[in-house]
Amino acid sequence: MNKSKDKSNKNEANEPEVIMERIDDQPITEEMGTSYLDYAMSVIVSRALPDIRDGLKPVHRRILYAMWTLGLRPSAKFRKSATVVGEVLGKYHPHGDSAVYESMVRLAQHFSMRYPLVWGQGNFGSIDGDSAAAMRYTEAKLSKVTETMLFDLDKETVDFRPNYDNSQHEPVVLPAKLPNLLINGGMGIAVGMATNIPPHNLTEVGQATMHLIDNPESTIDDLLEFVKGPDFPTGGIIFDRKQIKQAYITGKGGVVTRAKTEIIESKKGYFRIIITEIPYQVNKSNLLEKIAYLVKEKKIEGIRDVRDESDKDGLRIMIELKKDSYPKKVLNRLFKLTQLQDTFYMNLLALVDGIQPRILNLKLVLEEYIKHRQNVVRRRIEFDLKKAEARAHILEGLKKALAHINEVINIIKKSKDKAEAKVKLIKKFKFTDIQADAILEMRLHQLANMERQRIENELKEKIAFIKECKIILASTKKILKIIKVELEELLEKFGDDRRTQVMSRAVDDFRQEDLIPNEPCIIMVTKDGYIKRMPTTTFKIQGRGGKGVVGLTTKEEDMIEKIISTNTHSDLLFFTTYGKVFQLKAYEIPVASRQAKGQALVNFLQVSPQEKISAILALGELKKEEQYLVMATRGGVIKKTNLSDFTKVRRSGLIAIKLRESDVLQWVKPSTGNDDITLATAKGQAIRFKEKGIRPMGRTASGVRGIKLKKDDNVIGMNVVTADIIAGDLLVVMSNGYGKRTKLKNYKIQGRGGSGIKTANVTTKTGEIVASIVLDIKNLSDSLKGDLIIISEAGQVIRLSVKSVSELGRATQGVRLMRFKKKNDKIVSITLV
Repeated sequence: MNKSKDKSNKNEANEPEVIMERIDDQPITEEMGTSYLDYAMSVIVSRALPDIRDGLKPVHRRILYAMWTLGLRPSAKFRKSATVVGEVLGKYHPHGDSAVYESMVRLAQHFSMRYPLVWGQGNFGSIDGDSAAAMRYTEAKLSKVTETMLFDLDKETVDFRPNYDNSQHEPVVLPAKLPNLLINGGMGIAVGMATNIPPHNLTEVGQATMHLIDNPESTIDDLLEFVKGPDFPTGGIIFDRKQIKQAYITGKGGVVTRAKTEIIESKKGYFRIIITEIPYQVNKSNLLEKIAYLVKEKKIEGIRDVRDESDKDGLRIMIELKKDSYPKKVLNRLFKLTQLQDTFYMNLLALVDGIQPRILNLKLVLEEYIKHRQNVVRRRIEFDLKKAEARAHILEGLKKALAHINEVINIIKKSKDKAEAKVKLIKKFKFTDIQADAILEMRLHQLANMERQRIENELKEKIAFIKECKIILASTKKILKIIKVELEELLEKFGDDRRTQVMSRAVDDFRQEDLIPNEPCIIMVTKDGYIKRMPTTTFKIQGRGGKGVVGLTTKEEDMIEKIISTNTHSDLLFFTTYGKVFQLKAYEIPVASRQAKGQALVNFLQVSPQEKISAILALGELKKEEQYLVMATRGGVIKKTNLSDFTKVRRSGLIAIKLRESDVLQWVKPSTGNDDITLATAKGQAIRFKEKGIRPMGRTASGVRGIKLKKDDNVIGMNVVTADIIAGDLLVVMSNGYGKRTKLKNYKIQGRGGSGIKTANVTTKTGEIVASIVLDIKNLSDSLKGDLIIISEAGQVIRLSVKSVSELGRATQGVRLMRFKKKNDKIVSITLV
């Protein structure tokens, strides 16, 4: 310090002494840089970024530690949130009370945290963005998961540091038995960097950690066998495993998320889009406002009403559509224009060693967690060892004293005070200070034989425990085994199923062929547009004339209309009554049980409510020589088109045939161009003519006449007769459960457009013909090993051997194939397996 030169003069004038501080000049740019860097590091280390070891920011760690010291365990009573906030502010975190309370609220929100760390009671906010009630109204305590994060704090497992005013000590990091950074994720904006870590499934992360413990050389690909991707508390669907894998390798990347939706039909005939899960961190209230705005501005057409039907049982948004809208098209627009489809940008940034911010890949995160747990377990065992050694030391002194108890008692009796007795004991028996104090504190009842035995047994236990601790401390493998065992116990206790569904491909081009085996299946479609997939083994073979089993539970006035046999990897072409065609993979149709209704087709295809599926073609079942598709309508019109015209079918569909007024497309079959065509009618007529009589036409052509129909008659079946099945049979099935096989040679070849010849004797007993199939006797073998599946309006299904269907003449009634459980039930569809 520099003092003024006129000090003596000022003293004489009784003026106060002025002491001037030295001021050093420094360039402002340098000072600003230093100050800003100090501020930036403070924000990075002490506020915004989570620690990789326990996955917590300082404020969260202080909240949990304060609740732990207050005794707010899961088994304790709830305490006012204001109590917790006051404890945190007063002892550990001198910032605003609202900031602390908001941090605590998020730890309790089940839609923010995959495994909430705080158990809240009262209003802790909602997925609509509503704020929590004031801290004086809400109550809280630690959740059961959090208890595992704080265990062993009292065993010197982590370092403590002084708080802001040196009046308390707080943990630098928590012991954290669970890999909290991954299972709950974290967000934070620091200076020049930000973190955004998604939550994950505890079971998956735990299994990956245990695998890494057993196999330290594992790659990220190996770990991704366990960790499928983020697992958000709000569920939803995430897409593209390649992008997910890239994010875990590099530590950053975008993951496309979608809401979980379903299109269903109401009793009034309107279609509804039901949303049961939305993407993570999407505000439901804002989402509804956005949808309403888009409808008002006519950016989305076809929506008549939007309702929030969420309740205590879960989220549910109902979007009711207009009668003439295309449900799938509306849903795709919602995905495009709203947060029903969103992108979560992963940035795995965390503090390593508590000070260094680093972007980490999945393996590094797990390795740092394992390293932290190794340190915690080692320090815990060292603490237990130290404590056991101290106790063993005392027990050894007590044992020695009991062995010379009479001498010890005499020394104590002859001493004038405790201090003198202590000195004499140490001198006589070479006890340590600690042992001597313990002997002098010993009570008389410990002189009993049982107590002496107990001391000896305890000493043996302590010696064995000390030995075991030293063995563990000398072996890293044994420490890792302890970590693994503890983790297994926690997975057993807290592990649960994944909430977020993972799709293997990108959102615009995803398939599941690599996950689904290619196996035979049956596809069923109802008249009202419900579809489902089942294994062929669902239906067992029965004898002719049986009642079968229930194949589907339909809603009122619905009935089974189409049933085909294919493989799960087949591309299916869906032809509609309006003459359009759509394409879908068989495995994209959800598997359902025998009694299930299935899902509405509008979940998968952009068909209008009035449009029905009339024909389904499995492209995977086609032969190389089949180059054409032959189409037939109920009105008797026939058309042939090149198969190549249908190789690329848009999701919105293509025109397959231009229909005449009141006519509907009903059958589509592949052909070689050199086959015969048969058409059968409901009244019992059939015609067979050469396919060459039909010239190939473009997709939008109308076709030509195939058969001349009598009044009130219509076509019920079209079949292609190839060269290798000329000697086959034509099987017809009537609505009242009758059917028969007739040799194809009994049907002479006629010219296209004629009236045909009689194929069955149709009576009130048999009912009209509902379906016809050409049987390939050569491929079915002499024993006719093929099976016929027949289904009725009421959903009754029977599977029987083709061999059991009698072979009869053209003009006969046939034999009974199926008996009905319900009165007035009728056969509606058949397929050959």
